[in-house]
Amino acid sequence: MFPTWLHAISIAALLLGAACSLLLSAQVIRHPQHMTVMNVVWPISALFGTVAVVWAYLRYGRLATMEAHHHAKERGEKPPNVTGTPFPVMVGKGALHCGSGCLLGDVAAEWLAFLVPTVAVWFGWHSLFDEKMYAVWVLDFVFAYALGIAFQYYAIVPMRGLSPGRGLVAAVKADTVSLIAWQVGMYGFMAFAQFYLFPHWAGQRAPVNSVEFWFAMQVAMVAGFLTSYPVNWWLVGSGIKERM
Repeated sequence: MFPTWLHAISIAALLLGAACSLLLSAQVIRHPQHMTVMNVVWPISALFGTVAVVWAYLRYGRLATMEAHHHAKERGEKPPNVTGTPFPVMVGKGALHCGSGCLLGDVAAEWLAFLVPTVAVWFGWHSLFDEKMYAVWVLDFVFAYALGIAFQYYAIVPMRGLSPGRGLVAAVKADTVSLIAWQVGMYGFMAFAQFYLFPHWAGQRAPVNSVEFWFAMQVAMVAGFLTSYPVNWWLVGSGIKERM
């Protein structure tokens, strides 16, 4: 039995994430981003980054709208997101770009394995792993990697004008190390929560169909952001990943 305080905090955190995501969804619908994929990245990132992501969007994300780009082009100026976004913020946007794909992949994989446990068997449960969670992590990585590459592809190809083949190669180069770094942080916190925190607080692990599990996933995504940030600093600084 999970303690009442943890249950209440979990519900509040998830509702806050949903509210922040809806707010940014409305914003990008009314004022679409110049980079189309960011119309998805901002609302998804708000699910775990909540008010911090909303602040980042209001302060820097609005500099990258199609309107802002068009106005700058009419005046013969550089887009405001290029001139008005500090490098550390560009790195953070790059990390969120990676993390949004990770979140979608992880959510899809966790629910798929929960609803269809046989899928976990396909990914090593009872053969490679005694723990179902480890097999689901493999599935998480596959889904997150596929979505991460797709997100990166639709960011790089329009900006560089690449062919589909070269765009895919560039997306793999830009996202692979970043995604691995993100998943390390995410897996690390989820292992800590499932093997220590939840058993210590409630005498059990949190199942996927509990608010406590998804609250832990929110925190795990923040951990993923922190572990991927230094990697994205290098990727963006070296030009492997686009400045956003």
